Amino acid sequence: MSSTHTMSPSRRAYMRKKRRRQNLIRFCQFAMLFVTVFLWEWLARIGVIDSFIMSQPTRILRTMGNFQNNNLLHHIGITVLETIIGFTLGVLIGMCIAFTLWWSKFLAKVADPYLVVLNALPKIALGPVIIIWVGAGMQAVIVMALAISLVVTIMEMLNGFANTSPELIKMAKTFGANRLQTFIKIVFPSNLHTLFSCLKINIGLSLVGVIAGEFLVSRAGLGYLIVYGGQVFQMDLVMTSVIILGVLAALFYCFIMLVEWVVMRVCYK
Repeated sequence: MSSTHTMSPSRRAYMRKKRRRQNLIRFCQFAMLFVTVFLWEWLARIGVIDSFIMSQPTRILRTMGNFQNNNLLHHIGITVLETIIGFTLGVLIGMCIAFTLWWSKFLAKVADPYLVVLNALPKIALGPVIIIWVGAGMQAVIVMALAISLVVTIMEMLNGFANTSPELIKMAKTFGANRLQTFIKIVFPSNLHTLFSCLKINIGLSLVGVIAGEFLVSRAGLGYLIVYGGQVFQMDLVMTSVIILGVLAALFYCFIMLVEWVVMRVCYK
């Protein structure tokens, strides 16, 4: 017998109410987007807002439709590639450093004030230094994305490792587990939620780092298009690039949520 037939009437009523609320939320989200776009287009057409400065949805659609002349796909591909590389490096290196600091409490205490300072430091200020270190080009953009996401990964994961249930760790030690086995069997699995929360934050930070790097040195990418469009007063190109960035950020976030859902189903089935 299916689970629907075995539900109590109150449970079925609760589930119907929950579905109605979710549907209402989705409807309001799409309605808000539709109203915003409609008002933007209408106000631009009647001259309340200057479409040359603020652009308008129809002009943005024409710019997107003319993607071959604007070489939009090439610029999108460059930004996506730089973001993925910077994000992946930031997560992997940050995880390794967080593991090292968890392993050695002495190193963790030594590094703590430096991590706080580095986290508070505006990374864009390091842009000229990064360019001198690694040269102008894609490598500088990737290092900028890495610099922005790295410290957040270290601090978030180290905090999660340090706050793992002491009872579970004590139980593992009671059964003779060494420190590495404790990490693999207890500490890391207990922080999967922390890891995915960190990933959701870092993908946005990596995208910010990429755009900041493209502002400074790149000759390709959406950040370059935004700067170029502003310099030649092509605000349609600027607004199109900004909207595409928003779509990319949402797609990255949804992909991480999908991976999280799969991993959690596998680990906790």
